[in-house]
Amino acid sequence: MHTRGYVARTARTDLTPFDFERRELRPHDVALDVLFAGICHSDIHQAREEWGPSTFPMVPGHEIIGVVSAVGTDVTRFRVGERIGVGVFVDSCRRCEHCLAGLQQYCSEGMTPTYNSLERDGTTLAFGGYSNHFVIDEDYAVHVAETLDPAGAAPLLCAGITLYSPLRRWDAGPGRKVAIIGLGGLGHMGVQFAHAMGAEVTVFSHSATKSADALALGADHFVVTSDPEVLAAHDTRYDLIINATSADIDLNPYLRLLGLDGTLVIVGLSGVPVNIHQELLLAERRSLSGSQIGGMRELQEMMDFCAEHDITSQVEVIGADYINQAWERTVASDVKYRFVIDATTF
Repeated sequence: MHTRGYVARTARTDLTPFDFERRELRPHDVALDVLFAGICHSDIHQAREEWGPSTFPMVPGHEIIGVVSAVGTDVTRFRVGERIGVGVFVDSCRRCEHCLAGLQQYCSEGMTPTYNSLERDGTTLAFGGYSNHFVIDEDYAVHVAETLDPAGAAPLLCAGITLYSPLRRWDAGPGRKVAIIGLGGLGHMGVQFAHAMGAEVTVFSHSATKSADALALGADHFVVTSDPEVLAAHDTRYDLIINATSADIDLNPYLRLLGLDGTLVIVGLSGVPVNIHQELLLAERRSLSGSQIGGMRELQEMMDFCAEHDITSQVEVIGADYINQAWERTVASDVKYRFVIDATTF
């Protein structure tokens, strides 16, 4: 299938137009015309080799919303014309205990990322969603409700599930006090989810200007973190704190805010080792944990939850010729709260 997209040919170079071929449909494959592709900060980290060596040429993008254009002979889950979503991975071993439990993101043999990787044949480059067409095995795609704005739904496939999964895992809900560190592309999703789940929600941010946005998204409280004494006033208050920022911050003051059996979960990656005062974990029997996106069952659950509660990302839609500028603005945190590419412009 002839496809147009944008490619990073080497690290730290601008993305440029790229024509390539998608594979012909296998029996369980679904082809889709891409409507929108979200820009995730991890696209930038990987293309610039900030997380280690990458695979080039690279077509980034793992927040994909499209419409099914064709199906393989044995496809049962999708029909032509249906709305479809593709996220951070496109395959896994399918047989390990994690895959069988619907936790493909923790596949024992390693999931197959949507881009910056090889397909499971070990030779074919996996090209991502910065393109006008995509092909995916039906078991690694999700249904997207027609009621959701497709542009705002695209970031749900990464930013959304990254926050939804730990909120579900650590039982955010009525009677629980949840805090989100950072009101960016990840954090603004966490606020909406935690509020919809019924938790009492606090946002910690270094920027006082984000207070109105946080409250409009469903936060009950907004705390500016520039004053250490302000944080100290919240000691032993929270059941769950999620660090949704990629900034290199000291997590110890936030650990102090957890009550008995409280958990601080890391989902934003700074790329810098974390130093923890161990006595803070012993006190109040606190836990420090991490969470990585979600499996296919949970991804579909989240999409259904979003349709039920009318939750999408706040986005700025751009044309493909603005991708490089959008990357620079993403690095500068100059977006509310996610860029999404209109795939008709490829």
